[in-house]
Amino acid sequence: MKQPIIRFSNTFFRASVLVLALWLVAACSNTRYLKDDQQLYVHSGVDVRGDITVSDKQDLRNSLQSKQLMLQQANKKFLGTRIKVWLYHQKNQEKKKNLFWNLVLSPKNMEEPSIFDSTKVAESIKRMSAYLYNQGYFYDTVTYVKTVKGRKVSVDYKVNTGQNFVIDSLIYDVPDTALLAIVKRSQPLSLIAKGKPYKQETLNSERERLYRLIKDAGYFKFDRNYIRFELDTLNKSFLRNSLNPFEGMLNVFNENKGREKPTLNIYTIISNPADSLGGHHKKYTINRTIIYPDYPVSGDTSRSTFHDSISAYTIYRYRQDILRHDVLNRSVLLRHGETFSNQKYDATFNKLYDLGVWQFITINYRENHDTTLDALLYLTPRRRQNIGASFEVSTSSDYLLGSGVTLTWRHLNLHRSATSVDVNLSTGIELIRQERQWVLQSKEFGGNVNFTFPKFITPFRISQERLTTVKTRLSLGGNYLSRVAKFDITNINASFGYDWTPSRYQRWIVNPISLNYVGTKLDPYFRDTIVNKNPYLKRSFEPAFIGGEVASYIYTNNDALHRKHYSFFRINLEESGLWLNGVNSLVGSINHKGNDLEDYTGLTISNFVKVDADYRHYWKRPRSMFATRVYTGVGVAYGHSTVLPYIRQFTAGGPNSLRAWRLRTLGPGSYHDTSATAQIFPDQTGDMKLEANAEFRFDLIRMFNGTINLKGATFLDAGNIWMLRKDPDRPGSEFEFSQLYHDLALGTGVGLRLDFSFFLIRLDWGIPLKVPYYTGNPNGWYTTEWRHFSDPSWRRDNVIWNVAIGYPF
Repeated sequence: MKQPIIRFSNTFFRASVLVLALWLVAACSNTRYLKDDQQLYVHSGVDVRGDITVSDKQDLRNSLQSKQLMLQQANKKFLGTRIKVWLYHQKNQEKKKNLFWNLVLSPKNMEEPSIFDSTKVAESIKRMSAYLYNQGYFYDTVTYVKTVKGRKVSVDYKVNTGQNFVIDSLIYDVPDTALLAIVKRSQPLSLIAKGKPYKQETLNSERERLYRLIKDAGYFKFDRNYIRFELDTLNKSFLRNSLNPFEGMLNVFNENKGREKPTLNIYTIISNPADSLGGHHKKYTINRTIIYPDYPVSGDTSRSTFHDSISAYTIYRYRQDILRHDVLNRSVLLRHGETFSNQKYDATFNKLYDLGVWQFITINYRENHDTTLDALLYLTPRRRQNIGASFEVSTSSDYLLGSGVTLTWRHLNLHRSATSVDVNLSTGIELIRQERQWVLQSKEFGGNVNFTFPKFITPFRISQERLTTVKTRLSLGGNYLSRVAKFDITNINASFGYDWTPSRYQRWIVNPISLNYVGTKLDPYFRDTIVNKNPYLKRSFEPAFIGGEVASYIYTNNDALHRKHYSFFRINLEESGLWLNGVNSLVGSINHKGNDLEDYTGLTISNFVKVDADYRHYWKRPRSMFATRVYTGVGVAYGHSTVLPYIRQFTAGGPNSLRAWRLRTLGPGSYHDTSATAQIFPDQTGDMKLEANAEFRFDLIRMFNGTINLKGATFLDAGNIWMLRKDPDRPGSEFEFSQLYHDLALGTGVGLRLDFSFFLIRLDWGIPLKVPYYTGNPNGWYTTEWRHFSDPSWRRDNVIWNVAIGYPF
């Protein structure tokens, strides 16, 4: 039997040979430049054993492998080679210099070879043992095993943690009775609790919590050094030095070794200042608040010639009366007679910054002879108005040349109220070549106006002092798209709502009024020959009138307190038709002819409820990140509506979804549209969506001295869309729990990211793993088809390229 012959182009063959040659050279030449007494340090590992959980072992292993504890690190590998070491030798040993090498031999792309040093190994063992002590592992042992192969050395550290001490009780020793009362009230929030494992970092975090708590209570001059901890075993043998809490503990080790969980007590000691009268800490209040609203960049306050005094503040200004007093009063929370508070300092800073009026904000305190403070606010204003223009030139698979122009105007402080106005106008065209002539294919123009008010605009009063960001937004916009000889689409939208942040990690966006009108006009030939033959394409061009409410809740904790991993969660709720049906009935009742809103507009009001939720979690490492996402959504029509509006239905595929499928080509369910129309206008939508994604992101090389970073990724996407009701024209499209596994699509792939710091260009290649409509396997597994990978037509249909700006999630 004849075997099939796989042919590769000469370009691909030469590139493969070049890559293989570079790989072999980089793999073999990193030891040739070593001196006679040197060995290349190629591997380091940590084996953790002990009576602790698997997750604790993993966290402990990661900590012990840090550069602060493991002083000597092996050179990193990429694709099985230490390419950065090889590049280092090309610059420093081979003295390579030309245009290509100058581009590649950036300092970020090179790494000095790691030479084995036994003294660093010994010091690493000492640091690891000290770290284990600080984590409460008092009976640890740390050793290492050295493996030598030729001129390469590997070191594996063997760590046995023993048992971890747990906390038995927390005792306060606070001579200042006022501070003692503050601390005792907050004891339920203490990070030190009975039964928790002892860790030095827990004490550090508790010290920071108590410091913030006491500062917020008015103790302006209170310092962290007043707080210290002493550890005591149950037989009262003290560990007196909090910086080295294990000094003197050897005499009690033997007693605790026999216990299943050895315990200790923690004394929290807050000492009094030695230089204060009476020995107590002073509590401060605000005396005056002095504001410089047009503080110059030069920092010269002598030019402030105008002086205003209102009940709460004193204002010195040079020329500009930047903000109305009532707006300023809502943002400045540092008022006469109130207790000093770090929280109010932070809230004032954030509120002033969110107004968008000032470029620089500085808040200082001046201590008076008594226990009062003057708050000094130095505010350097921004330019009130900005005008901008942007131009875009593009090309795509369905047009040869596209161009667009966008004009923007922004006023940051309308009528001195911190109200911002944004106006955007845009237009664009697409051109194709026919018979050596440029032909207009489409044209588009539109605009929108956005008003942002720095307060709640409601018929009733809402206190916003405890809220960091408070916005009321009003948006009006319209867009017109004309595709020559096909269709015209007019889109008009308006919304009114609120945006506020009740806490550090939370945000609410609520639009009680949201209107959207979509009108269409079809070319007769296009309508009769294409649209009317496809019921789903026909539905996509139906006019829509959507009016309802939209609410979103967002939680994210990506900050300095969550350096290793953080989460993002968003849930959206949209309802259409409830209040708009009331308006419709009201118009009909007051009109003597009986015509209602639907009669006048010729449109049917859409009635539906739609909910979707998006949860993401990120694990960060120094040069990589593992990102995950789970998305679910469902929409239900009610009343006289039987389907969701087309623009509110769910889709799958594309650069931000399942990347092994093109946009709108997957689903719903196991249905697959193979018609000729689907090749031109892919149009698969659904009432329900489930999706899960996982992506491992890693750094590759840095170019141009680190200004541009090339990053890589590998990903796995799963999910699909479904209909809630059976659709006879699309068999297999409805959701059935028993068919969930069969209907799930699964795709994988790799990607490149070109990171310019201020924006990121992403290129992904996706390939299907499991296809719901594939009949070659009962469950849809598609890997058997990968044998056709050498076929260009198969790759064109199954290897999907996605180009986008920014990360998919």
